[in-house]
Amino acid sequence: MSQAISGFSKLSKEEKINWIAKEYFSNGKEAISIIKQYWNNDEKLQQLHDEFIENTISNFYLPMGIAPNFLINGKYYSVPMVIEESSVVAAAAKAAKFWSTRGGFKTTILGTEKIGQVHFLYKGDFKKLNAFFLSIKPKFFTETESITKNMQKRGGGILDIELVDKTHDLENYFQLHATFETKDSMGANFINSCLEQFAKTLTNEAQNNDDFNQEEKNITIVMSILSNYVPNCIVRAEVSCKVEDLVEKKIDNPNEFADKFVQAVKIAEVEPYRAVTHNKGIMNGIDSVVLATGNDFRAVEAGVHAYASKNGKYSSLSHAKIENGIFTFWMEIPLALGTVGGLTSLHPLVKIALEILEKPSAQELMQIIAATGLAQNFAALRSLTTTGIQEGHMKMHINNILNQYQATKEERIVVAKHFENNTISHASVVELIENLRK
Repeated sequence: MSQAISGFSKLSKEEKINWIAKEYFSNGKEAISIIKQYWNNDEKLQQLHDEFIENTISNFYLPMGIAPNFLINGKYYSVPMVIEESSVVAAAAKAAKFWSTRGGFKTTILGTEKIGQVHFLYKGDFKKLNAFFLSIKPKFFTETESITKNMQKRGGGILDIELVDKTHDLENYFQLHATFETKDSMGANFINSCLEQFAKTLTNEAQNNDDFNQEEKNITIVMSILSNYVPNCIVRAEVSCKVEDLVEKKIDNPNEFADKFVQAVKIAEVEPYRAVTHNKGIMNGIDSVVLATGNDFRAVEAGVHAYASKNGKYSSLSHAKIENGIFTFWMEIPLALGTVGGLTSLHPLVKIALEILEKPSAQELMQIIAATGLAQNFAALRSLTTTGIQEGHMKMHINNILNQYQATKEERIVVAKHFENNTISHASVVELIENLRK
């Protein structure tokens, strides 16, 4: 690209594609063909997708799979998962089936509180500011009634508003720290609308406060925004059974397996380098269901990883123990989710995913997603502490390698037969294909 483009957003979709093909591809016709190949033939459906974001040129597909046999609090679920990584869905399904015969997943909602903040600067005496805040606090509620009316009908709304002195961190910096209940919606727009009204109320009332001098009246609003850190919107997921009941095809010594498993978790609790990969495995399960149900996986990721650092050091989200012959594996995790509003009511496949989950409430979805994350973590740790992670992963990944080399049906049969008794690696698969073609 030799220079910046002006007015790109004003171009039609066709014009945008043609410009990209001309600027970035030696074979522009092929690029255009690939881009258009992913358009939906249903024009209305394609327009719906085009309008999710800006400057759209095509659709980017991710596979959607199903992990069945999740027994959660006595009820079976088939969990939709959207992810591009091999072996994730298979691992979740395998772990779900394993625990379905050992009591299943037990999940509990520990809290559903969400947070938003008005960040502002105030030059003056804190005691005066605090007295002023307490005197106008009821107005924050009354002046947002038009915003909160419908949410209140559903049992949600503003829970509380506090004034927080942050001047020990940053000069003249204060917050209105508000907590919310948003029921089955994720609530971002609701919370942000409330916060922006709080900011107006704060500045208007400050200007009319006779106890403030002119400098104190001039409160500066820096920003009003929800937080994706939700340490009081927490779900717990747990599995447990007698150690002896852990026995299966690849676990012939359950006592040794349980001890090794607990040690693997303890390593992730104390070693950040391991904890990051450990938690990434949990997020393989969580993000895939978050995506399938039209929720914001970036917000979930940010909140989860902040929570993993809540004690000042990044650590494992999951924990394990053996007590009185009982193996217990559990996790407490923050999940701010919605089952109404946003993509949940727009994206046709999101609607399908929620139907498959039998139209869960936001709290039920929190529990399903937490169980999926724990299942994924169990599957990964079971592989790591028994056969190693690559055996199962490479069996699933082999199709990607074969597709990359456009293997024929006959070549696929030979490759599958060869690796029944040989170690799979990318290099060994490629070498075999090349030898077959000589």
